[in-house]
Amino acid sequence: MADVFSREKRSEIMSRVRGRDNKATEFAMVAVLRHNRITGWRRHPRLFGKPDFIFSKQRVAVFVDGCFWHGCPKHSSRPATNQAFWKQKLARNKNRDKVVARTLKREGWRVLRIWQHEFAKGREQALVQRIQRALEVDDRLGGSSRNRATQTAS
Repeated sequence: MADVFSREKRSEIMSRVRGRDNKATEFAMVAVLRHNRITGWRRHPRLFGKPDFIFSKQRVAVFVDGCFWHGCPKHSSRPATNQAFWKQKLARNKNRDKVVARTLKREGWRVLRIWQHEFAKGREQALVQRIQRALEVDDRLGGSSRNRATQTAS
C-alpha cells in the first residue's frame, strides 16, 4: 500500500517520534534480579548516559541494549530500505554507547552492557553469573575507587 504522505512529510513525522523506554527487556531484567534475589539496584538514576539500572554501592551501571538499536554483533541487521540513513543512525548509537562507557569509567563506574538476546530462554543462569561477577569485583579489590575505575565488567 502506498504511503499517504510524501517522503519528506513522512520523514518529518517520524523524526518527532521519541522512544519512551525499552520496557520489555527492562521488565525482563527486573524479573531476573528479583528471581535471583539480587538487591541494591535502582532504575533510571540521574547519571550521565541514562543507565537502565545502577548498583550505587558497587558503582556498576547497567545498560540493557536492544540488539537492533545498539548493533549487536550476533543479531544486528539493517532494514533494506533507506540504508544510508540506518547505517548512519546505528553508527551514531554505537559511538554514543562508547562515549557513555568511557565517561562513566572515568568517573569510577563499571559499565555492564546486557544484550536483549541474553534474556532468551535457557540463558538466564549465564546472565545472572555476569551480573554477580560485576558486583563482586568491588569485594575483590577491597573497595578501592582507584582500582574500580580501571576495572570493567565483561
